Amino acid sequence: MLPGLLPNIPIILDYITWLLKHQRGAFMFEGPWLSNMSIFVTSDPMNVQHITTTKFDNYGKGSDFRDIFEVLGDGIFRSDSQLWKYNRTILHSIFKLPCFQLFIYKTILKNIETSLLPVLDHACKIGTEVDLQDIFHRLTFDNICSVVLGFDPGCLSIGLPEAESVKAFTEIEDALFYRHIMPRCLWKLLRWLQVGKEKKLKQGQEIIDQMLYEQITTSKFKMLNQSSTLAYDDSQFSLLNVLMNNESGKEKVDDKVLRDTAINLIAAGKDTISSGLTWFFWLVATHPSVEAKILEEVKENLPQRKGDWKDLGVEGLGKLVYLHAAVSEALRLYPPVPLEHKCALKSDVLPSGHRIDANTMIVYSLYSMGRMEEIWGEDCLKFRPERWISKAGGLIHVPSYKFITFNAGPRSCLGKDISFKEIKMIAAAILWNFHIHLVEGHPVSPGVSIVLNMKHGLKVTVTKRSI
Repeated sequence: MLPGLLPNIPIILDYITWLLKHQRGAFMFEGPWLSNMSIFVTSDPMNVQHITTTKFDNYGKGSDFRDIFEVLGDGIFRSDSQLWKYNRTILHSIFKLPCFQLFIYKTILKNIETSLLPVLDHACKIGTEVDLQDIFHRLTFDNICSVVLGFDPGCLSIGLPEAESVKAFTEIEDALFYRHIMPRCLWKLLRWLQVGKEKKLKQGQEIIDQMLYEQITTSKFKMLNQSSTLAYDDSQFSLLNVLMNNESGKEKVDDKVLRDTAINLIAAGKDTISSGLTWFFWLVATHPSVEAKILEEVKENLPQRKGDWKDLGVEGLGKLVYLHAAVSEALRLYPPVPLEHKCALKSDVLPSGHRIDANTMIVYSLYSMGRMEEIWGEDCLKFRPERWISKAGGLIHVPSYKFITFNAGPRSCLGKDISFKEIKMIAAAILWNFHIHLVEGHPVSPGVSIVLNMKHGLKVTVTKRSI
């Protein structure tokens, strides 16, 4: 089946969706003999629930995933069994700390006020086109590095300086996607020869690792020069510091563990948020009625204060039901991680009736699930935030195995609430202060990567909004 796949790689997500619709939500992709490319692909929500929840213990990441995503080390996304449980327990305990949640909120707000709005204001004044996707990549990278490492790389500033680390992450993600559609022996040969995307992956990893280990060393040095009790203030608080403080009773903190944890969280907090924001703003810009409803809702919940508004506050943010629905709708149609990868430990039979042999790779398509009439109705391809709002005006709960953007079951995303908060803060701040105009004729299509970025970016012009 590989010859049928290769010409469709530029439109791989829509090609998979087309196949799934014609195969009633599931099919076995057969690669070349001895290529180890037999992959079961599904978009059936009952299969997804079975894999992610009902038979969770039988479906792990597997050896193929660990090979492909070796750059992630032994962090939470690449680990299984006890190591995964250990990673998740540690991170869950940190994520629920009120001081950590407040720190994240303050960090996002600071970067909106000091970086995002000034950059857009500058673009507005000089009348230049900007790539909104690039701006979001820079902003979310600054945000997540500040949260995880306690270090702001300053990628988003007027003039948009060269952002080597941001570019390195993109190169890594592109190479990881091609490992999925290439026989393992071939991409390993390319890695050994250090050519093509494998060469770029190695170079990108070296850039990221250098940054991470430098910040780990800096954080350790700071901890040696402060009191034994970590003071949770903005000048020194970071997830890295919390982890090191929790480990302070041991003789030595393993730098490799800190590096693996950091790169997993940065990958999760950078590109997923920027992807979600990019598609959200494209959808809103092409649906003026949705934009008008969001602005009306923001206006109704806006605290009365003098000067330019930049912050709704935590309480006001929670009242933005329509904005939350619009973000959910964007994530349904354009999930930041469009494909998920699992492996069966033992043979099993799925609810669809398909038999899965042990060690079979399974891919469920989040992108395709958002486009299935059986799940979302005949208008599944329409951007309609109202589908998320009840007659009483509240948000409708959709089971995670249907709205699968944040995964489902025990591996569901720990940062779901944080992600919604960050996207809504950024969206509300931009929409209230600026009007985003799409550049006429600029092509918009998904790129080929493990993260659902736009292939050509999102070119826009910006004008000041007067409300």
